[in-house]
Amino acid sequence: MRALHFDGERARVVERAEPRERSGHVLVRVHLAGVCNTDLEIARGYMGFSGVLGHEFVGHVEVGPNALLGKRVVGEINFACGECAACDSGLGRHCPTRRVMGILDADGAFAELVSVPVQNLHLVPDSVPDAAAVFCEPLAAAFEILEQRAVRAGERAIVLGDGKLGLLVAQVLHTAGAHVLAIGRHADKLAILRARGIDTRAAQDWAPAKAEKADVVVEATGSREGLALAMSAVRPRGTLVLKSTLAEASALNLAPLVIDEIKLIGSRCGPFEPALAALASGAVDVGSLVSQRFALAKADEALRRAEAPGVLKVLVECG
Repeated sequence: MRALHFDGERARVVERAEPRERSGHVLVRVHLAGVCNTDLEIARGYMGFSGVLGHEFVGHVEVGPNALLGKRVVGEINFACGECAACDSGLGRHCPTRRVMGILDADGAFAELVSVPVQNLHLVPDSVPDAAAVFCEPLAAAFEILEQRAVRAGERAIVLGDGKLGLLVAQVLHTAGAHVLAIGRHADKLAILRARGIDTRAAQDWAPAKAEKADVVVEATGSREGLALAMSAVRPRGTLVLKSTLAEASALNLAPLVIDEIKLIGSRCGPFEPALAALASGAVDVGSLVSQRFALAKADEALRRAEAPGVLKVLVECG
């Protein structure tokens, strides 16, 4: 089969053996896969990964239990052991021996076929097209914020970053009743949020004033400078949510977090059920986030395209 393989230095489309059948797993024929900023960071050395890239996908079950054959599915990316204390307490995504699709010790979804644990699968409603379902994993990551911190109607929230995840996070917080201010560098991206009734501000024209400091600030810039800016935008005893994962290290004075008693939350993967429900109801706009589609044979070109300034979601048509 064809797949986008990263050897630790370069990502190339190659011919590889199909994944083998294994107990507890199914083989999914991938329809569409999305390029995530994490994929780009992995290609810069994040996680020291080598293998098939990609973890955002929608496809149908080709090999597995009869009840699932032909079903359209999306899948969670953490492959947990199911036996340790973390798994027993419902924290499989933090299983100490987990593998992570396209990120850690498990091949990913930029391929014709991908192997996924049965328990990771979620059926896609008929009303949700592939081009929307492929957003389920990053949208679930946005919904994780609501799992970690209850958001009350009328609370002030600032979302830093108008990339793919930032746009999803802003919409999710808006649907939860927060008064959201999204800060970004691209007028066309911010226009997507304004069309949903969300306030926006150009980053170059904005600095957090004391009166504007928010109850919740989400850092989704994907930049080393984002955390410092986020720290300056949250009110005393407010909540700061970190979403960016970066290959490069950063040095930062964290004393303001102590002085202002800021609650700091690292936020990664999230629940698929509310994400699928939001896609089915149209509560979140994902169609406007697609910049370009590439055939699997040009998946390496898709990766390069996704790195270009101003580009949003790039999709790979795998089958």
